[in-house]
Amino acid sequence: MNTTIESNPLLDRLPAHLRQFIKPQEYSDYSPVNQAVWRYVMRKNVNYLSKVAHHSYLDGLKKTGLEVDSIPNMYGMNRILKEIGWAAVAVDGFIPPNAFMEFQAYNVLVIASDIRQLEHIEYTPAPDIIHEGAGHAPIIANPEYAEYLRRFGEIGCKAISSHKDYEMYEAIRLLSILKEAENTPQSEIDAAEKAVEDLQNNMGELSEMAQIRNLHWWTVEYGLIGTVENPKIYGAGLLSSIGESAWCMTENVTKIPYDISAASQSFDITKLQPQLYVTPDFSYLSLVLEEFANKMALRTGGLSGINKLIHSNALGTIELSTGLQISGVFTNVIADEGKPIYIQTTGKTALSYREKELVGHGTAKHAEGFGSPIGKLVGINLAIEDMSPRDLRAYMITESETVTLEFEGDIIVKGEIITGSRNLHGEIILISLHNCTVTHGETVLFQPEWGIYDMAVGKKVVSAFSGAADVNSFDLILNVPSSKTIKAEKSYERTQLEKLYKSVRAIREGNDHNESLKNIFFELKTEHPKDWLLPVEIIEILKTKNELLLLEQVLIHLVIIKNERPELKKLITDGLELIFENESVN
Repeated sequence: MNTTIESNPLLDRLPAHLRQFIKPQEYSDYSPVNQAVWRYVMRKNVNYLSKVAHHSYLDGLKKTGLEVDSIPNMYGMNRILKEIGWAAVAVDGFIPPNAFMEFQAYNVLVIASDIRQLEHIEYTPAPDIIHEGAGHAPIIANPEYAEYLRRFGEIGCKAISSHKDYEMYEAIRLLSILKEAENTPQSEIDAAEKAVEDLQNNMGELSEMAQIRNLHWWTVEYGLIGTVENPKIYGAGLLSSIGESAWCMTENVTKIPYDISAASQSFDITKLQPQLYVTPDFSYLSLVLEEFANKMALRTGGLSGINKLIHSNALGTIELSTGLQISGVFTNVIADEGKPIYIQTTGKTALSYREKELVGHGTAKHAEGFGSPIGKLVGINLAIEDMSPRDLRAYMITESETVTLEFEGDIIVKGEIITGSRNLHGEIILISLHNCTVTHGETVLFQPEWGIYDMAVGKKVVSAFSGAADVNSFDLILNVPSSKTIKAEKSYERTQLEKLYKSVRAIREGNDHNESLKNIFFELKTEHPKDWLLPVEIIEILKTKNELLLLEQVLIHLVIIKNERPELKKLITDGLELIFENESVN
């Protein structure tokens, strides 16, 4: 089996915390049935989507090297995607939203390498290579859309989550796995669905991540483009679903002009979507994204941004007006008149400037947390960061001086200054003191026995975002999903059926001149009478060879299957229409 991960230069730039999600694409694990499922969906999609998809889709199929007849090989995809500035990696099902978006920021397409079962050929709630490869990959060949996707990832991975978002992610991942796996007891599916429903009903105020995930869903996954009266498909969820791509074009689905209100519209991954959003063009997507980003803590900072980080109970970063970045788990903020005057992290914390950790201020130095005042000194209009060397001497904020710094909001710092650190503009960003005491009213926030006190300098918090400023500051090789995708079990019956699929494929490709379609059909009809896709493939070859007698027998067999399994009627009819083109198929 292929146990290597094929690379291209873009993949070499990925940080370790993203690499942990990458797995090899075991191409030999794809069965002949898997290949037939891919081929059916792709033939059906190309035929139908040529009429209803944005023109970039068919253009992209050619540019990205996707073949209708074979599941794509990641090596081949990467070789071709490199030409349009992208790469692809294989992963195991859903990965955390922040990681998914960060991959996009690196111009890397995440592809769940499993493929849906034949029983779920029209739609699966689990991500698979049809959804990722045939849905996402072709459309990124459009430069305007590709830049939107990259920019979305760049902004989206900074969105702050609530502590419930990860619970929801795990619940949805488990539900998608159980619904896609064969022979899952209905009781387990019901329990998983109830868990998702309970979380959906108790999420509280939507976090930034929940809102931007909604935007992602209504654009990247389920977006329409053009006019409400005459939309075209560009969302990968629609492009990869032969059922929903047709359903979405009916009057059963409400079409809504796309705007920022979509951020508040939640979705149910397990059901057909009752409404979809229509963007006039790809450039408009970027306008809405920027409108949303302007409301994120990433750009607004302040007290609300810190509170979002505290509520998330996860690693986050604030950036001060000096450019100093503090990364850790924020647990407390003291505010005065709606402004933060003191912040506190708990546990490992790192200080950075321009996404690079400050020397000597990593998690080893700040292993127990970090606290600092923010703002201006009482009675002084000039903030510390704006003071010239002469100003600093005038206020005795220099090395070896023992100072009492009284900040607005009654934060008092007393101690002897050891040294200060400056940014590239010459502004003081950090002051270190010993024999230091920090108080807020009667509350002691730092005392001399705790060691050197490093005080951040900044008159305000200009940004707050998820994750670390410098990803190398923390060991982020964690948060791997707790659930694993479930592989189909092998059985004697399945193995024998796969051999028949393999033989038919070999005949179609001209690689087997000895096998008889008549014998294959007889064994199929006798041993696997419920299978419907292989008879369709056999008919395709028989029509080409003009073997009408056997073709008629296979058609009769399919009529029997349609009568016994009415839910397959449309799938069978659609497959036959691809073969007989304009001829009527009942």
